[in-house]
Amino acid sequence: MTAKAVILLSGGLDSATVLAIAQAEGFDVCALTFRYGQRHDVEVEAAGRIAAGAGVTHHVTVDMDLRTFGASALTGDIEVPKDRSEAAIGTGIPITYVPARNTIFLAYALAQAEVSGAFDIFIGVNALDYSGYPDCRPAYIAAFQAMANLATRAGVEGERKTAIHTPLIDLTKALIIRKGLELGVDFALTVSCYDPGPPTDDGIPHCGRCDACILRRKGFAGAGARDPTLYAA
Repeated sequence: MTAKAVILLSGGLDSATVLAIAQAEGFDVCALTFRYGQRHDVEVEAAGRIAAGAGVTHHVTVDMDLRTFGASALTGDIEVPKDRSEAAIGTGIPITYVPARNTIFLAYALAQAEVSGAFDIFIGVNALDYSGYPDCRPAYIAAFQAMANLATRAGVEGERKTAIHTPLIDLTKALIIRKGLELGVDFALTVSCYDPGPPTDDGIPHCGRCDACILRRKGFAGAGARDPTLYAA
């Protein structure tokens, strides 16, 4: 019997690569996407395209509104930082951090895993890019995994424990892109930008200036791969 896994699929290049990794490892995947009030809502559509292209038959989109809390450039009336240096990007907790977002997402993934008989959850967190995000650190993932096995019926009564997989956590963006290309990921389907323009016939215009765009450009250059992204600047 094929093992099941829940994949957090945001629509970005990291989660698209994680989906490909889980499928390559033989998992029957359920993709879980969140429409949480983010200004870059086009990523939800991108997640649908990625899932369809990967042949995912079970793709769940959860609606919630983290704008209720705000305090982030992604969910509130705060300007998205642009044209920051790589040193600035890697220093401190950026205003694009959404309070408790990964904790909320993983809690939903845990519920989906428990009801579907899955013991494996994949998330595309990375400790090198955006090192200031507190919910992308290995210590956080280990703590959540421990909690997951204390807080669920499957964890208490089951013969297997839930595992949180973070295959990208110590990879550079260039290495992530190389891995994705090896697995056949079509990065033209993905959206990384925090402040994208409206869709056009040629794709989703990335601003080219936010932290995510800067790291995306650097990743493709470092991987020596063609960047299929449509940048506005």
